[in-house]
Amino acid sequence: MQNNHPKPFPDTGYVRLPQVLEVFPVSRSSWWAGVKSGRYPPSFKLGPRTTAWRVEDIYALLEKGNAA
Repeated sequence: MQNNHPKPFPDTGYVRLPQVLEVFPVSRSSWWAGVKSGRYPPSFKLGPRTTAWRVEDIYALLEKGNAA
């Protein structure tokens, strides 16, 4: 049977925090604490007020099952 659910993100690129939190049911502060501790992938600054995560890193985290 084929899975007809859409993928949460594109195959490559970057996603912002609201998109990430749709997949990981944690608060913003918990996510940032996990980034600081190394539990979650590091962020990338795309501009002075723009922070994002690599889609590949988020998919790897989903595969590992490390969601809070």
